[in-house]
Amino acid sequence: MADLDLRPLSLGEILDRTFSLYRKNFLLFAGITAIPQLLVLALRLAQTLFMTPRAVRTNAPVEQLQAGSSSGLVAFGIVGVIVGLIVYLVAYLFAQGGTVFAVSELYLGRTTTIGASLGRMRGQLGSLFGVILLNGLAVMGAFILLIIPGFYVACRLLTCVPAALLEDLGPRASLERSFSLTKDYAGRAFVIYLLYFVLVYAAAFLFTFPFGVAMALSSKNPGAVRLWFALSHVGEFIGSVLVGPILTIATAVFYYDLRVRKEAFDLQFMMNPTGPIAPGAPGVARTLS
Repeated sequence: MADLDLRPLSLGEILDRTFSLYRKNFLLFAGITAIPQLLVLALRLAQTLFMTPRAVRTNAPVEQLQAGSSSGLVAFGIVGVIVGLIVYLVAYLFAQGGTVFAVSELYLGRTTTIGASLGRMRGQLGSLFGVILLNGLAVMGAFILLIIPGFYVACRLLTCVPAALLEDLGPRASLERSFSLTKDYAGRAFVIYLLYFVLVYAAAFLFTFPFGVAMALSSKNPGAVRLWFALSHVGEFIGSVLVGPILTIATAVFYYDLRVRKEAFDLQFMMNPTGPIAPGAPGVARTLS
């Protein structure tokens, strides 16, 4: 941002600043999300190419192919699922981390690029994976107990990713840090989640639902089904690039707002604008009217 404006924000201002950052730096955030997601898209398109039975592609009798290919298809499917999960996870971690780093630089009045933001994820994948895994297990455990505690824990842990990356914390410490920062502010986190999921479903309706309808109408034509399935992956990719950064941007803005509100981070930053973004010192807080 051209003018540094670190101050406590209302919920409306957090959302407004989120969309303002996104709009003014659309190519930056879209690029950070799109580049890793291109690997996912390429893998899914490759899998779609092989999803039609070999009998359809070679015009050979089905009986001649079923016996010899069934075990191979099962093995191929298992390997494909494992590879797909790994590629998706790596792409997700790079997009998440790169976006958090980009928001941090912009929010603190600096400039950054797609390459610089993604490059800062080198050496961070293992730690961030641990944060995401531990976060998921905590939320899942809360959901097993009851639905409402699950939502509550998810809201309290919303800022664990920026805490882990920007303060260089481990998985457990980042979750504890998020739980501390979001105390008394879980309602704001819930609204951020709610808005994001509304946008996700809207994007799915616009970019993937039409192709699902087309697949259903073309169920007797394997070639057409494969084409519409591939286009649905492209639509999902577009939706992910457009909507995916919003939650991460909002999370990072929310994280900084909590730091300013509870730890007078704005004053700390003014005294040392080039220093590391360290956790707030105990007892440092802003007095709000």
